[in-house]
Amino acid sequence: MSPRPGPGRPPAFLTGALLLAALAGTLGALGGAAFLPSPSGEEIPIVTWGDVVEVDQGEAYQGPWRMNRSDFRYVDAPSVDLSDDGRMAVVWVDQARKDVLFQLHRREGEPFPSPPTNVSRSSDVFSWLPRVLLDPDDPERVHVLWQEIVFSGGSHGGEILYARSTDGGRSFTDPVNLSRTPAGAGKGRLNADEWHNGSLDLALGPGGEVHVAWTEYEGPLRFRSSRDGGRSFDDPVTVPGGDGDLPARGPSLGVGADGVIHLAWTVGEDPGADIHLSRSGDGGRSFSPPHRPVPTEGHADAPKVAVDPDGAVHLVFGDRPQGPRGPSRILYARSTDGAKRFEDPRELTDPEGLGAAFPHLAVASAGRVHLLWERFPQPDRHPQGLAHTTSADGGDSFSTPAPVPGTAGPDLGFSGGLQGLLMRKLAANPRGELAVVNSTFNPGERSRVRLIPGRGTAP
Repeated sequence: MSPRPGPGRPPAFLTGALLLAALAGTLGALGGAAFLPSPSGEEIPIVTWGDVVEVDQGEAYQGPWRMNRSDFRYVDAPSVDLSDDGRMAVVWVDQARKDVLFQLHRREGEPFPSPPTNVSRSSDVFSWLPRVLLDPDDPERVHVLWQEIVFSGGSHGGEILYARSTDGGRSFTDPVNLSRTPAGAGKGRLNADEWHNGSLDLALGPGGEVHVAWTEYEGPLRFRSSRDGGRSFDDPVTVPGGDGDLPARGPSLGVGADGVIHLAWTVGEDPGADIHLSRSGDGGRSFSPPHRPVPTEGHADAPKVAVDPDGAVHLVFGDRPQGPRGPSRILYARSTDGAKRFEDPRELTDPEGLGAAFPHLAVASAGRVHLLWERFPQPDRHPQGLAHTTSADGGDSFSTPAPVPGTAGPDLGFSGGLQGLLMRKLAANPRGELAVVNSTFNPGERSRVRLIPGRGTAP
């Protein structure tokens, strides 16, 4: 067993000094708007950020790894969703309580209900890296998925738990264990000693379908679906290609309006890893053999896939041309034929030339595509802040990337994700609104979870 819960580090997040002095001038609190150059040379504002909302704060202490007896005191690992009417749902973990917490926020940032709702209710077991979705067909229904560090007899602790609310998040059902395995569910393995927890995803389909995917430390990629809004789930499916010699890692689900499911992932134990993509046209009962839609010469990681209302499939991922320990860049690709063929990937450059990895993707309309990523001043150190870019023409072109305000600064320390950076920090809706969440950790001082709302012009 690894002496720590993970991520280990890809490659070394938990080692080395924090370069806060150098970062102060580079990654200070930068706000305002994102801009798109116009043909006349003028800059058109396309995203304007609102005031930063402090969702939660805590201590900033992480003691030695002693499984569920570890002394961890910090808040971390947020995920966000955004409804069509502007409600923003945030879930995160309070490591001191060992629980997943849920909070809704109105468009202006006001929280409700208050205080936050405890979703996991398992104070003797760590709960990590949740996902949240607001059901577009029922404004009172909320779905939450997370990784519970249950040791079920294998070498690694991890089970995939799910709960839902039918009263807008004021209360949640008892958690349901969807994995029931000793194989370490939720582990996104890079190698025997290094992994990211949170190797799981949650998506909604038409007609009340709830889709869940996760990987295990031992390698397989699993999938389950609910046909009744989360009341019951089909038996697990092992995705073809996700049960081979190389461990699957970092799954992402994208579901089209026609119910077709696209599942993307990468693999560990391979310095030349490529993104894999599989498709299901029967609601997840079976999946096509995977293909590698955009092979690269480097190490491809942490994919995100989404389907827009016109059926175009959008894919973004991190790529390290020098291998898994080298500098990372963001690559974006698009398919207009149901993911059979993708355009050549395009690199999206960080505004200050910093390393860029662990992207996030939100497609709220056929025209508007939002991308977000972690910024790495040093490839083997913790990330510092987030950068964002957007397309108003369906992915043909993107705005000049810009830092997201309130996600970096010398008083904030480094970005969170101490148990792994496989999260979902970005959401958008067809009204042109978007929501970003981030966590920060300033050792010995303060940990924070923040929500940053934004508004873009109509595409």
